[in-house]
Amino acid sequence: MKRTAIIYTLLLASFVFVFAFAIYFYNQVQSYDAKIKKNADTSSPSAYHFALIGEEMDHVYWRLVGEGAKEKEGEYDVFVEYEGPKRSNPEEQLKLLDMAVKSKVDGIIVQALNDKFTPLINQAVDQGIPVMTVDTDAPESRRVAYIGTDNYEAGRLAGETLVKDTKGKATVGIITGRFANAHHQLRIEGFKDVLKQTDGIEIVAVEESNIDRIGAEEQAYKMLREHPDITAFYGTSTLDGGGITAAAEKLNRLDDLYVITFDLSDENAQLLQNGAIDALVEQQPYQMGSRSVEIMMDIIKGKPVEEIHHTDATIIRKPDLLYQKSQAGETS
Repeated sequence: MKRTAIIYTLLLASFVFVFAFAIYFYNQVQSYDAKIKKNADTSSPSAYHFALIGEEMDHVYWRLVGEGAKEKEGEYDVFVEYEGPKRSNPEEQLKLLDMAVKSKVDGIIVQALNDKFTPLINQAVDQGIPVMTVDTDAPESRRVAYIGTDNYEAGRLAGETLVKDTKGKATVGIITGRFANAHHQLRIEGFKDVLKQTDGIEIVAVEESNIDRIGAEEQAYKMLREHPDITAFYGTSTLDGGGITAAAEKLNRLDDLYVITFDLSDENAQLLQNGAIDALVEQQPYQMGSRSVEIMMDIIKGKPVEEIHHTDATIIRKPDLLYQKSQAGETS
């Protein structure tokens, strides 16, 4: 009898506990729902919605472009929807551009890698959506403005630097991101135009890395095996420098090669400090993103804007890197 009473007591206690917990859980859910509703009622969407379509989300350069644009959101009451392929893929970029047009965003900022972007840019403009190009221009389209490096002049700058540093005597291999990408074409064109004026310099091979570090390494390795007389390399994208130096190290050629490439990424900065890379063409991706939002706001408000906005390109060598570190309070 006592045992039955104990069982009933335990069952009753369990029921009371479960019932009390159910009431507590219900009240917590109701409180959470009320908070969500309150936030939804009190929050207001941004006044403007811009689409920023970059080349590659996982690329340090494009992360900086995105960060620069997002930094302006609060100042201009704008939401910047930053999208791009995980890896460089022009066809995927075109799909994102098409989606932005169909979503009827207030403005589009896009890297226009080739001629296929022109019809979609024009379609957006026809629908009343202003378009800017960033990093790579589409001058034949009806985009309102372009912001980015003057890639032809950046190529000339790289060429002038190589001529100066090698004293006009070099056999050169070029690794470019993609043959089809307009900004890489311009970087090669400017570079070649300078080297044509120097009798002691010859370009013996040009290959593409597909904007991939391993691709750059494979192409540089192949070049060095086929052209053992190469004394200098020019890389037109951020990842080319790491690939070139990796290939040179495998062939024990690191100490006798001159290497110039683009962008002060963490890896390139380390290679520059170690002497594996001799010079970098530094761009301003953060400024590109930041200024693109400012310019797009001027366009939307009907203010006059210049068609071309060039950001600076400069040469960085090891002493410049050490100076930057000292300015930031770091020890070299």
